[in-house]
Amino acid sequence: METESLLTGTVNGASGDYGSWSGSEHRGAPDNRRMSYSVARELCSVERDSDEEDLYIQQAVVFIEDAIQYRSIYHRVDARSLRLYRWYYSRICQWGLGLTIAVVLLLAFVERPSSLSVSSDPRIRSPSIEPPCGFTESIEMVCLIIFCLDLAVKSYLIGWEELRKNKWLIGYTVVISVSIIDWVLSVSMDCDERLRVRRLLRPFFLLQNSSLMKKTLKCIKRTLPEIASVILLLALHLCLFTMIGMLLFAKTEDPKKNGEWELHFRTMPDSLMSLLVLLTTANNPDVMIPAYSLNRGYSIFFITFSVIGTYCLMNLLTAIIYNQFRGYLLMSVQTSINRRRLGIRAAFQVLSCQGAQQAAEERVHVDAVLKVMSRVKMKSYYRAAITTVARQYTEVSYMDREQFREIFDELDKDCIKEHPPLPQYRSHALQRLQVIFSHYYLTVLGNAVALANVVCICTVLVLNSEKSTAERDNYVLEIINLCFILYYLFEMCVKIFAFGWLGYLSYRNNIFDGFLTILLLALQITIFITYRLPNSQWDPSSHSVISLWEMIRLVNMLIVFRFLRIIPDIKLMALVASTLLDLVKNLRAFAGILVVVYYVFAVFGIWLFEGAIKPPAGMSVLSNTSMENITTNFSMECGTYEQLGYWPNNFDDFAAAIILLYDVMIVNNWQAFVDAYSRYTTEWSKIYFVCWWLTSSVMWVNLFVALILENFIYKWDRSHSCSVTDVERIRYETSVQLMFREQVQEPTEEELVCQLHQHPHLHLQW
Repeated sequence: METESLLTGTVNGASGDYGSWSGSEHRGAPDNRRMSYSVARELCSVERDSDEEDLYIQQAVVFIEDAIQYRSIYHRVDARSLRLYRWYYSRICQWGLGLTIAVVLLLAFVERPSSLSVSSDPRIRSPSIEPPCGFTESIEMVCLIIFCLDLAVKSYLIGWEELRKNKWLIGYTVVISVSIIDWVLSVSMDCDERLRVRRLLRPFFLLQNSSLMKKTLKCIKRTLPEIASVILLLALHLCLFTMIGMLLFAKTEDPKKNGEWELHFRTMPDSLMSLLVLLTTANNPDVMIPAYSLNRGYSIFFITFSVIGTYCLMNLLTAIIYNQFRGYLLMSVQTSINRRRLGIRAAFQVLSCQGAQQAAEERVHVDAVLKVMSRVKMKSYYRAAITTVARQYTEVSYMDREQFREIFDELDKDCIKEHPPLPQYRSHALQRLQVIFSHYYLTVLGNAVALANVVCICTVLVLNSEKSTAERDNYVLEIINLCFILYYLFEMCVKIFAFGWLGYLSYRNNIFDGFLTILLLALQITIFITYRLPNSQWDPSSHSVISLWEMIRLVNMLIVFRFLRIIPDIKLMALVASTLLDLVKNLRAFAGILVVVYYVFAVFGIWLFEGAIKPPAGMSVLSNTSMENITTNFSMECGTYEQLGYWPNNFDDFAAAIILLYDVMIVNNWQAFVDAYSRYTTEWSKIYFVCWWLTSSVMWVNLFVALILENFIYKWDRSHSCSVTDVERIRYETSVQLMFREQVQEPTEEELVCQLHQHPHLHLQW
């Protein structure tokens, strides 16, 4: 389950979304509680199943873990429920649930129509491997049983009364029920049904399991009305130029002047589609060539359309999506930070209740805090930092509410990676060598040698580009590579000498270099043993296992890959690489939503277009027929689906549908797919492709660009005061919470107390 959830809502207790599966309707305070609460008059009275001291610690531990992971604290807090809660959020349980979701989604590749074939080209495709009836159904039923258990645990932890108030859990129940009913129908029909409704519902399991995805989806939903005006303006622009185009390129009496009308402006749908494709520049300049060849003045029409639509309105759409989505994301981060503060405040509350103290004293014992921190599941460096700060209060034995909150500010700080100290050598000569080999210039020299190695490989490849494998002088290249690899080995050894084993391994780029160096050395030894170099009389082409050229090619690829070592040593390049790594983590929600959209559109595509495009009988060939003979006695208009050989791009199975949707998202030559399916099926098929283009290329790609900009700008601003060494030392694990950290406001004490009072299972009396 996604734990770094982004929340949207308010923090005054009146409304809000408090988690991936916790209700919000019950949060409203009764009439006699709508006024601000007096913290000084608070009395601690917490309902629990036992009076054991350990229960207070368990509750505090869970609340702190909720705060770290931005989870809701509105769950049961008795001892048994807390044990179940921690087990549910354990790594093995969450990985198991994630694996179950992955398995149920991957079933689409195996079910009929199966994607288990080497090629998706209907001209040469061999029959796909179809699993027997009951195989995938058995796996799916196991997954559905796990989902039922997941639903039962979630419902119990938040309370059965809250189940009917939570829309996501209700939807979860409905989807599981429909899937089971459809599964029963499928088995009763011997797995021969064409439409499997449950296949369309499977992406819901991925959505409901991630708070981050649900909050991102809510942000996207709220962003849509804001960009509707630009989309409407874009549609108006398209319609206006369509009418102008039909007037400009109307049919004339001279057939020689009707090229533009015949190809692109014959009917209103054809005109709209031609200009819509031009908006994506996929058919430029093909769309204007017939008219431009007659009169160069016609180019003004197409250039004006592209400048206004492509370069103005489309980029304006990107800017609006970025601005509006960023606003909603900021609001989500604000509530996410409030959730962390609420979890910390709840932990303080239960610890201050220990021994039935008056909460007005607002103190917790330092020993209790240290005991809690020893049990909390968190990253070791954060635990060490928080524990170190907490021990500063050991002399006074207690800490107040503000001090308790401040020790958890360490969660919002960068983790500085401290390298082990250099080994101490007694010999003066060894000390001098250590200074030399630990100097930064040795790394610069290593980068220069790596660059020289890549240049040598490129030179040899250019010289041998026209030669066959047997004609290549592989021995010269092998000796050159050996010299460079020996230097890499020397560099690795002297760095280990200078920094020590632990110091050497504390640098990630050293681990990268060392691993590839050892791998290259192992390959070199294998080559020498196998081919007895430098015996040039050996004929590598006669070797039955692998040729010398194949071995050297593998070595060269590793050497080229090793050249990436220069990235951490160039500040801007390291910044860009760090941004890309953060995007992998921060865009999981966007990637998940894209998977959902791809999945749904692929299933619909298979339902609508499976087997729609079939090659003519003359093009069906045996698997051993050369591809040059496939187009015999068959010709099509230039630029069409058939002439371009796009046969592997179809909706005949799930994997092929995913690739086709990706090709359309890229929008290069997407008009060929639209034209083909409109000819083989119906003109209404264009709606499917236009909807996919709007969803994927317009919406998702622009949101992706927005997050890239936000992430890079945040890192760029922070990097001005950092050197290359600082970039290496600081773990740039930038989350969306940290990106907006300076722009969010801290919740007030009254707001936190108000929300604590609304906890359905932690009853506080006032």
